[in-house]
Amino acid sequence: MVNLREVSLKGKAVLITGAARRLGRDMALMAARAGADVAITFLSSQCEAQQTVVDIAGFGVRAVALRCDVRDEKNVQEVVKECVRELGGIDILINNAGFYETVAFEKISVEQWDRMFQSNTRGPFLVSRAALKPLRARKGRIINLGSLGGVKPWADHAHYCASKAALHMLTKVMAKALAPEIAVNCVSPGMIELAEEGVQERAARGAAARKAATAHHHEFMKKMATRTPMKMNGSAADVTEAVMFFATAPRFITGQIMVVDGGLELA
Repeated sequence: MVNLREVSLKGKAVLITGAARRLGRDMALMAARAGADVAITFLSSQCEAQQTVVDIAGFGVRAVALRCDVRDEKNVQEVVKECVRELGGIDILINNAGFYETVAFEKISVEQWDRMFQSNTRGPFLVSRAALKPLRARKGRIINLGSLGGVKPWADHAHYCASKAALHMLTKVMAKALAPEIAVNCVSPGMIELAEEGVQERAARGAAARKAATAHHHEFMKKMATRTPMKMNGSAADVTEAVMFFATAPRFITGQIMVVDGGLELA
């Protein structure tokens, strides 16, 4: 999708929430490879965040990791100010931080419902609002990370699907409200093969539980690949390149939800 030899973010400052590992880390590294200075946020993955900063700096750009709870308005405001102090401004905000879990509809508690929306919908709203001044100053861009679950109803993910559907609508509202200074778009991944779980998740599981969970996940992903028109699951690169597209696309493109799912939405 994106020819990295032709893409340049040199001189740009990028803020990516929840980017210590997994997709967020991949986005941070790709932005750094394209020449951008990068600030990442993390909540509890401090060790991974420190390593990611080291790896970002390896591309010869500025890199900083900031602890941030995107659900906390005051914390978000402080982190955005620190990002501007460290990088001089913000050209691109990528709202990647989020939460996911599987719960049968009748078993979803009010606390689980609220936690999901606080992370997946309130968080992007708070960070985007806090970053408006520096983004407007540079005619910047906001890229939200949605989900195929915000388009398709998944029976055991009602709170997750609803929160991502809300984020999709928030993207469109923001695109209209923040134009013409800021372009706002959303990348919504489908079934994506990601790296193994992080240090904390591994520590929280016993060996037997890890083995069972891995086997179950492998079978599930295999089944989903057969249902996908492209007969494959996506990779982290598929998602990060879609994000890079919006990071470098004509500013005339705004308010779009790009589903990256190999056609699974059509199945």
